[in-house]
Amino acid sequence: MSSPIVLITGASAGLGVHFARQLSATGARLVLVARRRDRIEALAAELGNARAVALDLSQADAADRLLADVAAHGEHVDCLVNNAGFGLHGRIAQQDGRRLREMIDLNCGVLTELTRGVLPAMIERGRGGILNVASTAAFQPGPGMGVYFATKAFVLSFTEALHEEVRGTGVHVTALCPGPTSTEFGELAGFEPKLGDAFEKLSERPGPVVAAGLAALSANRAIVIPGAMNKVGAQGARFLPRALIRRIAGALK
Repeated sequence: MSSPIVLITGASAGLGVHFARQLSATGARLVLVARRRDRIEALAAELGNARAVALDLSQADAADRLLADVAAHGEHVDCLVNNAGFGLHGRIAQQDGRRLREMIDLNCGVLTELTRGVLPAMIERGRGGILNVASTAAFQPGPGMGVYFATKAFVLSFTEALHEEVRGTGVHVTALCPGPTSTEFGELAGFEPKLGDAFEKLSERPGPVVAAGLAALSANRAIVIPGAMNKVGAQGARFLPRALIRRIAGALK
């Protein structure tokens, strides 16, 4: 059989780079997508079994253009890693409305469109995998990052529903829900130095987080939360009053 083709979004930094390196080591052929051409082309050259697609997925019709590019290269996606996304720190009333909409479109809309785009062929072939990167933020509201937390709640709910819909088809679907992870996320989200330092102290290393996600996808687990403390924090929210959860989350921001 030919090597499986894995499509990875947000592949130029953070978890995306680790997804690319770990999946490259399995012999898979990679399609790496990110907006920063220099980074994504350098990574593809490093790995050797990868093709770079420089594309800003927050732009209108980006998902359609990406899927058309894949088809034009005669590729079919055996595994989709929906990793692209970003967060914004700050009160909703003080943030740029257009940027908030871009975050919703990227974190939720593009993820949904790409999933819908590759899923029918996976079901027809009787195999495939979709790994959606959510977050422990999905398990509670997040004052100070309200829209970001809400997008990750969407990703988690969407992925769980899809996991059940494709049960028995041979297609695996998993939501990876990492907690704080040592990537560029905090810097790009606009964390203030004090919050950034606290975030970094709590952060897990990205390599083991990615490995946990890929292992869960292979085992067809609906949800994986890497790290014992992250599991406690995410699941503990089910047993506390939501008013208390809101205040605790707000105090941490």
